[in-house]
Amino acid sequence: MSDSTPQSSARLLPGAPVAEAVLADVTARATKLRERGIVPSLATILVGDDDASAGYIRIKQRQAAELGFASPHRHLPADATQADLHREIDEFNTDKNVHGVLIQYPIPAHLDYDRALQTLDPDKDVDGMHPLNMGRLALGMPGPLPCTPAGIEALLAHHGIPVAGRELVILGRGATLGRPLAMLMAQKRPTANAAVTVVHTGVQDWPRYTQRADILVAAAGVPHIIQPEHVKPGAVVIGAGVRYEGRRLLPDVDESCAQVAGAITPRVGGVGPTTVAMLFRNAIQAAEQAS
Repeated sequence: MSDSTPQSSARLLPGAPVAEAVLADVTARATKLRERGIVPSLATILVGDDDASAGYIRIKQRQAAELGFASPHRHLPADATQADLHREIDEFNTDKNVHGVLIQYPIPAHLDYDRALQTLDPDKDVDGMHPLNMGRLALGMPGPLPCTPAGIEALLAHHGIPVAGRELVILGRGATLGRPLAMLMAQKRPTANAAVTVVHTGVQDWPRYTQRADILVAAAGVPHIIQPEHVKPGAVVIGAGVRYEGRRLLPDVDESCAQVAGAITPRVGGVGPTTVAMLFRNAIQAAEQAS
C-alpha cells in the first residue's frame, strides 16, 4: 500500500515488547544456570551460501551473545551430502554442552530437510518441528513448541487480547504454522482455549470463514490475500504469512485492513520478533532440563 492509505483506527500489536519480556525471562534463567557453572548453548548449522540464511544465523548468534549463550556453529558447503549433514547433527546430539540445535532452513535442494530433522535429538529441537515434538503438542505433553505459533499465543496474551471461548480462524494449513497453531490455541489454557477453524485457499468460499472470526490469523503466504472485506469489523488480525520479493516483505494482510480491524499486527515487527524470542525460550528450557 502507498503512504496515501487512510490512517488506521486499529490498535497496533507490535511484537518487540513481547519479545523483550520473553528474552528478559530467558536472560534471568540463563544467569541462574551460569551461576551453577552451566553455560546455555544454542548451536546452529548452515548448509550453503544463501545470503539471507547466513544473515539469519548472524542475528541469532548476536542474540545468543546478548543473552549469555554459547553459540557453536557449523557451516557446510553447498555440495555437502546428506551424510555430511547427519554427521554434524550427530555431533551436536552427543555433545552435553549443546542444549539446543537449529538447522537453518532452507537447505540445498538435493538434501532432505525432513530426514535431517528426524536425526536430531527431539529435546534439542529448538524449532519444535521434530515429529515427536509435534506429537507432544497434539497430546498436550511438555516439549519445545513451534516458534511462530508459540509467539502468536504470547503476543495475544501480552497485549491482553482475550482468546478463550472466542472464534479464531487460521487461513493456512502449513506444517510450521497453521496446523500447529490450531492445536496450540485449542488447548485448555487461559491464553488459548479458543474455538479454532483452519481454512485454506483451496476452499472456494474461504472468506465466509474469515468474516466471522473474532481473531483472524493470516498464514497463507499469499501477498495481500486478506483485504478489508474479509475481516469482521473490530476483529483482531494477526499477519503471520509473508513472502519476499527480493528484500521486500510482502505480507498476507493488506494494510488497508487496519480500517476495519479493532487490533492488528504491524506490517513489519509483528510476529517476527516473537518467533526469535521463542527459539531462545525453547533453548533455555532444554538447558534447564539437561542440567
